[in-house]
Amino acid sequence: MSLRVTLVTAARSSSLLAERFDDDRPLDEAGWYEVQQAAPALIPLGAAELRYCSPTPRSRATGTALGYAPLAQPALRDCDMGRWRGLTLAEVAALEPAAVDAWLTDPRTAPHGGEPLLAFITRIGNWLDTRPAEDGAIVAVAEPSVVRAALVYALKAPPATYWNVDVRPLSTVTLTGRPGLWHLHLATALH
Repeated sequence: MSLRVTLVTAARSSSLLAERFDDDRPLDEAGWYEVQQAAPALIPLGAAELRYCSPTPRSRATGTALGYAPLAQPALRDCDMGRWRGLTLAEVAALEPAAVDAWLTDPRTAPHGGEPLLAFITRIGNWLDTRPAEDGAIVAVAEPSVVRAALVYALKAPPATYWNVDVRPLSTVTLTGRPGLWHLHLATALH
């Protein structure tokens, strides 16, 4: 038995430099445009038996715009950033440079008072491992951080690997397998 889970990264809601921790902003104009451009390649993924999304406004809007009618999954929420919520990394680094260094180097710490990186990766992995174990397909629209965490978990990579995974808006990645045994599936380019 093998399950196919395709993760679609939500369209953007701001420029990369304006990204904020636990950003609840809806899609911006550029994000809507990007969804329209990517739709021909992404709409077919909606044929999956199960369609989910992160509970964020931009993940929901992306999934809805692609016709997925996704069910929001609280377990797919972004990492809880505690008192850093709503701030950019640059703002936090200016206010608490030692705390940012600790957060970036030790996956067990949560100097912001929220969720440690290791707990976040484990939560996303638990969601992945509790999907139906029979053959089938799932599509989930999620925040870039959620996709990174899923990849780190699925590949059994060290938590520090999280910082080396670049996930772009509207990119896709497919994991195949079953709970505890996941494989990264890279597809050929769609033309």
